[in-house]
Amino acid sequence: MVVIGVTTSLLLRNDGFMAGEERLFVNRDYVDAIMQAEGIPLLLPEISGESAVERQVERVDGVLLAGGYDIDPTYYGEQPLPTLGPVFPERDKYELLVLEAAVRQKKPVLGICRGMQLINVAFGGTLYQDLSLVESSILQHNQSSQKYVLGHTVSATTATLLHRIFPESTFRTNSFHHQAIKEVAPGFIVSGRSTDGMVEGIENSDINIVGVQWHPEMMIRKFPDMMRLFRWLTVVAKIFT
Repeated sequence: MVVIGVTTSLLLRNDGFMAGEERLFVNRDYVDAIMQAEGIPLLLPEISGESAVERQVERVDGVLLAGGYDIDPTYYGEQPLPTLGPVFPERDKYELLVLEAAVRQKKPVLGICRGMQLINVAFGGTLYQDLSLVESSILQHNQSSQKYVLGHTVSATTATLLHRIFPESTFRTNSFHHQAIKEVAPGFIVSGRSTDGMVEGIENSDINIVGVQWHPEMMIRKFPDMMRLFRWLTVVAKIFT
């Protein structure tokens, strides 16, 4: 079985005993999805130092960039706007190093929600700091329904990895984001969009990187087809092991 590294997020305790304590965590849904895809999940805590991160990535066969906080807009040349949510600059810096190491080591990467946005920023793309800044009318992209409830429709672009993963072309997903891709990074193509034109998938097949804006890990119990994304990651990771 291949080992898939999963990046972690920050949990800051703000009440009670040990208020202010920082903890690193990941939602269990990611772990369960990788296990069901016949992979072994390994949580990757945020550390510093390029050589340390390089060695960390050497110990996994593929990488999953998980969801979480907003990305510091200075990474894509903007100042923070009032609608920007919390940022965790240390995580941004760390995950950029993880992504660079994975590309150097030719290991596949799956980015989910924030993970897709980070991939786009890492390769020179930009983001809408908040969907309220989109001039056109948009759908609901930050649902209040339960995590597995189907929201808007996504259409996969023909002749892309995403289309091969989801050959039915059009499917419904959940949606939990207030930021979105604005300008797509050079070298990447849009592999999926919602009907309002928002980017829901990007990829670069030459370096085995796929990003999706929704949360498939939250859907697999009700909609097993979403397992295909995690199987893609473990299958490709096994090929390059």
